[in-house]
Amino acid sequence: MRPKFFPASVLPVLAGSAWGFMVAGQFDLPAFILALLATVCVHAGANVLNDVGDDSGGTDRQNEDRIYPYTGGSRFIQAGIMTPSGMARLGISLLGVAAIAGLILLISKGLMVLWFGIAGVSLAVLYSLGPVRLASIGLGELSVGIAFGILPVTGAAWLQSGSLGLDVLLFSIPVSVWVTAILLINEVPDIAADGGTGKRTLPVRVGLGSTSIIYFLLHLSGVAALAWLSLRGGIPAWAVIVPALLLVLAWQAASAIRTGIANRPAMTRAIEMTLGIHTIGSIWLTGCAILIAFFSA
Repeated sequence: MRPKFFPASVLPVLAGSAWGFMVAGQFDLPAFILALLATVCVHAGANVLNDVGDDSGGTDRQNEDRIYPYTGGSRFIQAGIMTPSGMARLGISLLGVAAIAGLILLISKGLMVLWFGIAGVSLAVLYSLGPVRLASIGLGELSVGIAFGILPVTGAAWLQSGSLGLDVLLFSIPVSVWVTAILLINEVPDIAADGGTGKRTLPVRVGLGSTSIIYFLLHLSGVAALAWLSLRGGIPAWAVIVPALLLVLAWQAASAIRTGIANRPAMTRAIEMTLGIHTIGSIWLTGCAILIAFFSA
């Protein structure tokens, strides 16, 4: 399930819930707990099913450049700890737990929960499995950005406030691009294995130089979205400061991408910086929303 990466699903729910609290002036704790449970289970299920998909495609078996524990999957199947069918059952069971939590939310909050749930589970499954396999056709990065950014942030905000709009969408974009950047940079050490087995991720398609540019532009677009939100009056200007400062780390990580796995220590640091950017940025946005809620009350 790779729990070390669970902040990528926990933090968007925290940020979205904080935004919803800021808008509504009240907090629905049961809805927050159910949303958190559902999102983490979808994330865990997607990770497990991704291992199944990568094993069936041969990617993980051929991956000799992985950077443990960040890239190359859990290796449970390759190490004989679990069978592919056992992993598939575990992934489906995790999605089933998420569905139960979603059903409770559906009953208490209404039909909108269903659409959020269908979108999230569909992206989790189609990322690795089925006839589409979004990760293999260059759409995996976009799907992860939506599934672990826009959907959980706006969904959690809606659960707390009952409203959606351009402001919360702009608020979700930095979280979305930060998690997309995690996937993008994690795919860099896997280029040889992915390309050799037909898993044509974005780094496989465009190479190290273009991946470096795309990586930094992702971070830049997140800051731009927050600046736009600030100009609209959705957040104060000071809320943009920390995400803007994080561009320094993003630039350093982007520079490391240019050499890729040839410089393994630099690549490892770049991955860790990317995880740090997501964590620091998401916690900052959560705190900003809470502070704004208290000071505007």
